[in-house]
Amino acid sequence: MVSAAPTGSGSDPALPADLVEVGHVAEAFGVRGGLKIQPYSAQSEALLGSRAWWLRKGTEVRRIEVADAKRHGAVVTVAFPGVSDRDQALAWKGWTVLVPRSQFPRLAEGEFYWVDLIGCTLTGKNDSDQEVVLGTVSEVSDNGVHAILHVACVEPVAPGQPTQPLLDARGRQRETLVPFVDAYIRGVDLDARRIDSDWPEGF
Repeated sequence: MVSAAPTGSGSDPALPADLVEVGHVAEAFGVRGGLKIQPYSAQSEALLGSRAWWLRKGTEVRRIEVADAKRHGAVVTVAFPGVSDRDQALAWKGWTVLVPRSQFPRLAEGEFYWVDLIGCTLTGKNDSDQEVVLGTVSEVSDNGVHAILHVACVEPVAPGQPTQPLLDARGRQRETLVPFVDAYIRGVDLDARRIDSDWPEGF
């Protein structure tokens, strides 16, 4: 259990079905009970756009009413009701922050939340300029300029055909990194869970 549980929090709230992990409590912020939240992506809109977060540690989950969340460099700072000093804030360190996907703010046309890209199939082009499945997006990162798709590679096949992992010499599934930029990405269809690209097979 955490000391000084904020007002309105509960140990076993009814969990929304669409909760998504978006960050974790990294550290206390200041001496008046503020907290630093480390987002799991460069997109902090999901944290800033929701007034209620779910905090999880082990099997314990608590719903928290959020006050005064704001960007502070690469982190988000926030105050929890009932947390008024540094010791109380440190009690939350290490808790995972979750937000319902339905509460994410709407993005501009052509923009995507990273969490929505994970699990999408990536297609590319083979030597004959034919479209083939290259793999599945397993992670998204940021190189400081743009997003990078981490793709778990499969043996290239035509879209719709069964796939097999593409393994390296040690029997591990190969990974390729694809810049998520217009120069390579032709389209994203989240309903179909598919990203079409001009990324070459075997690159």
